[in-house]
Amino acid sequence: MRATSLTVGSAAFAAALLLTACGGGGSGEGEDGGQDTSACVLDEVGVEVGPANAAPVAGDTGNIPVTVTNQGAECTLDGFPTVGLQSDAGSVTVPAQEAARAQKLTLAEGTAATFTITYVRGETGGAGGLDVTRLKIGLPGAPQTRGFAWSYGPVALVEGEAPEASVGAFQQAGD
Repeated sequence: MRATSLTVGSAAFAAALLLTACGGGGSGEGEDGGQDTSACVLDEVGVEVGPANAAPVAGDTGNIPVTVTNQGAECTLDGFPTVGLQSDAGSVTVPAQEAARAQKLTLAEGTAATFTITYVRGETGGAGGLDVTRLKIGLPGAPQTRGFAWSYGPVALVEGEAPEASVGAFQQAGD
């Protein structure tokens, strides 16, 4: 049997031929090979908050799943959702989980994606807790938000200002 070596140039040429044969390349298509789709907007999706695994006492961790279901034309979620917590004292933004990596998801009509809000329960009325009354949710790249009642207790604060909470990346529902 005779061995043949490929140079880097011939390997690149072969890869280019494969991409051309498979329809890859830059013909105005999205990264997933389909046509570019517009960003999902709140006017065209359903948003369901919960059911939650609420933190029962101060210091415990709670998780609140949020499901976004596309009710319109195919759209894209590209980035993290925006989440804000409101209280009588003002509002704070919940940061993305440090280890989470956003992925680009395309939602056909009727399909869903989920993300999770994780928080540590704070003391009611204490300086180290935010007595949250409303949850505000927004989609990546869209300025609108939608509000929901918050019934999961106060949220602990880190260094007196930032919520001890985080937002996970979107995942295709069912994953």
